[in-house]
Amino acid sequence: MYYIGIDLGTSAVKLLLVDEAGKVVNEVTKEYPLSFPRPGWSEQEPADWWSAVLAGVPELISGVDAGSVRGIGLGGQMHGLVALDELDNVIRPAILWNDGRTAKETDYLNEVVGRDKLSQYTANIAFAGFTAPKILWMKANEPDNYARISKIMLPKDYLVYQMTGVHATDYSDASGMLLLDVQHKRWSKEMLDICGIAEKQLPKLYESWQAVGTLKPDVAAAFGLPESVLVCDGAGDNAAAAVGTGTVGAGGCNISLGTSGTVFISSDKFGVDPHNALHSFAHADGGYHLMGCMLSAASCNKWWMDEISGDTDYAAEQAKIDDAKLGRNHVYFLPYLMGERSPINDVNARGTFTGLTMDTTHADMTQAVLEGVAFAIRDSFEVAKSLGVSIPRSNICGGGAKSPLWRKILANVLGIPLDMVATEQGPGYGGAILAMVADGRYPTVQAACEALVTVASTTEPEPELTKLYDERYQQFKEIYPAMKSLFPKLM
Repeated sequence: MYYIGIDLGTSAVKLLLVDEAGKVVNEVTKEYPLSFPRPGWSEQEPADWWSAVLAGVPELISGVDAGSVRGIGLGGQMHGLVALDELDNVIRPAILWNDGRTAKETDYLNEVVGRDKLSQYTANIAFAGFTAPKILWMKANEPDNYARISKIMLPKDYLVYQMTGVHATDYSDASGMLLLDVQHKRWSKEMLDICGIAEKQLPKLYESWQAVGTLKPDVAAAFGLPESVLVCDGAGDNAAAAVGTGTVGAGGCNISLGTSGTVFISSDKFGVDPHNALHSFAHADGGYHLMGCMLSAASCNKWWMDEISGDTDYAAEQAKIDDAKLGRNHVYFLPYLMGERSPINDVNARGTFTGLTMDTTHADMTQAVLEGVAFAIRDSFEVAKSLGVSIPRSNICGGGAKSPLWRKILANVLGIPLDMVATEQGPGYGGAILAMVADGRYPTVQAACEALVTVASTTEPEPELTKLYDERYQQFKEIYPAMKSLFPKLM
């Protein structure tokens, strides 16, 4: 038996074929364009996502008995606004999670409606990337398009609709819309009223492992799969990655170093950070989680290497950074290339290099980028610790986690061991696990993770280096407050 996991990312869709023992049999990646029509805007065409999946699935199952494929599960980029008309046609390009156009709407929600009320309604406050501010932006700036909205979808759920014909979303992904009453797992009537939308314009809610339906005949034929293949709704990318790394149940932690960076702390009980610096969302295992999200993580290094350095040999560049340099760099980097969410919630924040001198080298600046991302992740850790949350160790996944140097820096900045699981594909692997639960192969998500997820390696912190990095972090955390008032003037 085989299961397909689909990870709908920001730059590409990654498809995994996983057997019943949890082994990844094949993987396929299909890229698509990302559009920045104005400074701070970020959009994609949903048709490009679907075309990539249509091309990728037949390639993925090539050479395999198609009749042995039992289910499909998804993980996907969160918060994106996909608006459909009454014929289920896409009205406009999707406004993505890292889009910063909604500063006015975000301020309205937080300052006029009020943070306390938002937290009461949804367990969260407004962030520029969330879906509700995008809806308000569309209402104010594209009233004709807004009036045509028949269904509001999230990115991965658009793929689920294309496969099954069902308008569905799961609780983990819906948590990031600022439309869900997270604690009670239902749409918030108050937030729907604020956004001027009706519940019938929203998809039906499912647990991540629940089967939404089976493949439509035309899709099954295009994929080369039986119509009986189950499709479960899956989860938002971070919750799916947490499943893929076994971060389920109470007390687990996962750090994701992807395009964005996240700190994901799982719990079997609902809880809210009283300052709302961390998100409080539903988890794909049926429980809940706290999450800190930075908008630019591995994408900072990609920007630095590809756009500024003009060098795509990441490993060769990092090889120039020897152990003697770690914890002793006098160059600092603020990784706020797209503004920032957790914990500062500032769309005006920008990336900076600080501490440059005539003897600063290219390698020093590369090191500063890696360390700046690690320090920003520690910011969310510090918020969790202030709530009394103990994080003795963490899983780590994402493209950036493949760098031994970056793992070492992060382990010592945080002062905890970091575990790499045997299967590194994160959201796609989590989607396949959820499909197995949907198919009845495992009774719960936690049981599936216990059976399938194993640790391959651990990066341990070094006491002396941890001490050096703690001193550097104390300096790093003074830079943003010193710069904060300047950033809006640079717009």
